[in-house]
Amino acid sequence: MTEHPRNPFLTVDALIETKGGIVLIRRKNPPYGWALPGGFVDYGESVEHAARREAQEETGLDVTLVRQFHTYSDPARDPRHHTVSVVFLATASSTPVGGDDAAEARIFDLNNLPDPIVFDHGRILADYARFKSGQAITEIFSPQGEASLR
Repeated sequence: MTEHPRNPFLTVDALIETKGGIVLIRRKNPPYGWALPGGFVDYGESVEHAARREAQEETGLDVTLVRQFHTYSDPARDPRHHTVSVVFLATASSTPVGGDDAAEARIFDLNNLPDPIVFDHGRILADYARFKSGQAITEIFSPQGEASLR
């Protein structure tokens, strides 16, 4: 019997900027709570395509990817299994509507986020807020500062 290596699952998340704030979804499935729109990358799919597809499926928004923000890989970031997420900054101009795995999609101001926020998305949003306030990305993601960002 040949053993297959155990690898993390590749996922994407989108920080969708729109008028009034950031789009979050309320999850239909466990773990319950609020999250960034995102999901698993399909075999044969680029991470960019997966980010646009997941955003559209969960929010009804056609997003424009602005840039890759950061990759998050803490083995404990998802309680179900080890995932690695490529997070993108994106923009959209319409009103989000929950769909697919999202019971609801809404726009939130960074200073007035809902509770609970699941996975490590609270950390991602905190990193995003630091980035938006002008901190250099090297300050946000320096290896010596990683533990303090949790």
